[in-house]
Amino acid sequence: MQNVKKIVLAYSGGLDTSAIIPWLKENYDCEVVAFAADVGQGDEELEGLHEKAIASGASECHIIDLKEEFVNDYIFPTITTGAVYEGEYLLGTSMARPVIAKAQVEVARKVGADALCHGCTGKGNDQVRFESTFAALAPDLTVIAPWREWDMVSREDLLAYLAERNIATTASATKIYSRDANAWHISHEGGELEDPWQEPTKEVWTMTVDPEDAPNTPERINLSFNEGRLTHIDGEALSPYQALVKLNTVAAAHGVGRIDIVENRLVGMKSRGCYETPGGTVLLKAYKALETMVLDKAALKYREQIGLEFSHVMYDGRWFTALNDSLLAGAASFAKKVTGDIVVKLYKGQATVTQRRSPNSLYSEDFATFGADDVYDQKHAEGFIRLFSLSSRIEALKNQG
Repeated sequence: MQNVKKIVLAYSGGLDTSAIIPWLKENYDCEVVAFAADVGQGDEELEGLHEKAIASGASECHIIDLKEEFVNDYIFPTITTGAVYEGEYLLGTSMARPVIAKAQVEVARKVGADALCHGCTGKGNDQVRFESTFAALAPDLTVIAPWREWDMVSREDLLAYLAERNIATTASATKIYSRDANAWHISHEGGELEDPWQEPTKEVWTMTVDPEDAPNTPERINLSFNEGRLTHIDGEALSPYQALVKLNTVAAAHGVGRIDIVENRLVGMKSRGCYETPGGTVLLKAYKALETMVLDKAALKYREQIGLEFSHVMYDGRWFTALNDSLLAGAASFAKKVTGDIVVKLYKGQATVTQRRSPNSLYSEDFATFGADDVYDQKHAEGFIRLFSLSSRIEALKNQG
């Protein structure tokens, strides 16, 4: 502890990190620099953050706008892989961690810090995600995780700790839910959700309209892609972040993007969470629909394998690895063909692709028609089937003998 002189803390302004600042100063006898990342969580969470950090004992507070970088360099590449963790989770929290941790390292270098600190608990995935990034980008810096060191175990402990030091906080002893928000999604854990038999109440959801209360009239939205990148919505050119904001607004109004899952955490336990990813749900569905137009069977199968592997790479915090780079490169090669337009119908919690077109489309009405055609001789199918099933025929004949 005596060797640490300046620490950069990943700071959110919540109860945990508010207590961490004075705890670090007392136990490490060092300067603490607060760092907060704007990844699109909203102005309410960032308002007054600088003042709060200084009041808690930080010498500086750096609030870095990462919204465009987050969407352009982390979300969009992930979409090209088709990654969905355990079939449902769209990786909202996971995707934000590498860009945040990377920026934290950059602030540490800028201010001459010799240590990094995060407020992740010893039960969660985020400790691995942050520290894996630190290991890849700043192996020389000391990493401090107070939840694995101090003897405080509850919100009451943290509130008492701050009260003893006359440090103001807006937190209370009762915190029903643990939430994490960014431009891609918002997650909800805790409260009644800790009982998997308990249906989520209306108080859980904060981003999307209840599908039962959504408009009775469907809305259609046109997404245009160029080489795997969303470029226009309803003909309007938008930056990656602007496009996601618009999709979130439109889709949330129709109750799109809610999931309620039990997932396998990296540390071994299962956890139950509710996630809202309205714009991401529409974007991923549109992207995959366009893929089906432009990739042949073998290419699509391999891209699906990339997506399955990448979902674990992202979830497990292995962004800054050779495996990550290789998977992204493979997905990017397929994405070059993903150009075209997709129309998605939004209605009562559902996002349904209704129209699709692409200059790279492999779909041919001449071949696919159920009517008469001049390009496909159905007699050819007999020989194909005989050869395709030849191994089964040989095995069956052997068994009969």
